[in-house]
Amino acid sequence: MRHINIPLFIQHMGCPNQCVFCDQRAITGAHSFCFEKVIEDIEKVLATKGDAEAEIAFFGGSFTGIDRDLMIRLLDIAEGYVNKGEVVGIRMSTRPDYINEEILDILDRYTITEIELGIQSLDDEVLISCRRGHIAADTEKYCKLLRERGYKFVGQMMTGLPAATHESEIFTARRICEMGAVGTRIYPLVVFKNTPLAEMTRRGEYAPMSLEEAIERSANVYEVFLENNVKCLKIGLHETENLHSEESYMAGPNHPALGEMVRSEIYRRRIMSALKADTSGKNLEIYVPKGRISMAVGQKSVNKARIMKETGTHLVKILEKDELLEYNVLVKVF
Repeated sequence: MRHINIPLFIQHMGCPNQCVFCDQRAITGAHSFCFEKVIEDIEKVLATKGDAEAEIAFFGGSFTGIDRDLMIRLLDIAEGYVNKGEVVGIRMSTRPDYINEEILDILDRYTITEIELGIQSLDDEVLISCRRGHIAADTEKYCKLLRERGYKFVGQMMTGLPAATHESEIFTARRICEMGAVGTRIYPLVVFKNTPLAEMTRRGEYAPMSLEEAIERSANVYEVFLENNVKCLKIGLHETENLHSEESYMAGPNHPALGEMVRSEIYRRRIMSALKADTSGKNLEIYVPKGRISMAVGQKSVNKARIMKETGTHLVKILEKDELLEYNVLVKVF
């Protein structure tokens, strides 16, 4: 069944801390939260969802850090739609350090399907450089609490953060898996204007990733999630998140098909790994799962061209094979 979120953005509410990279107003394209429009926004999506399974999702800020009365009023509205059978549950995004027993006692009264945690990194040097306001041990503590209370959580992480390395990002991905996350979102860092990170960039203290570097680093961590069967819900910001606004976007990996390009890189790596012997001067037939030819070929046939160049092959055919599972490939040399 098709699944959709009904997103309700609460912008920067609930978070007194400003990480160096954060401009939630720019990302959501909104500057204020209007409680009076909540029901209208929900009804608008419900009117067009068809037979899709829907969840009401409180995104854009640290939901469990907002005023308690407002949080409960919003949860009551969402639960009303659950009780009517119009949505299957409620999800939210928040910070790890905005989870505690008191908050979970409140959430216990509602149909919470998943809690998305902005983990970003589990390297203390990175967290300090980003002015995150907590350390990795806090994240470990609150993820453990979520598991003990029976909540599923999604661990969001970022690549390309200040002080981050390939190794620290892979470490973060592994720990997210080990801590019991059921899913992840990978966000290659984009520099928005009017943030401390923008000033760091102007001063030469931070160098934004190129698109190619973002693909490589995101593919590195995505492979960790694949190995551990942790579902990746999203790679990169949504197209609606002001990535093309001259007023907000400054620098960094910005491409509408970034997620597709990362997944394409995974296929390229799998194909190259499957080539055990010298293939120079030979032909290749590569079989991929149904519906994955374009992903394996790559944008503008970049994968196909690179495989031919690196292997010395003359002909590369990429074909479908129904029985292959996602990211599995079969290579024939002749």
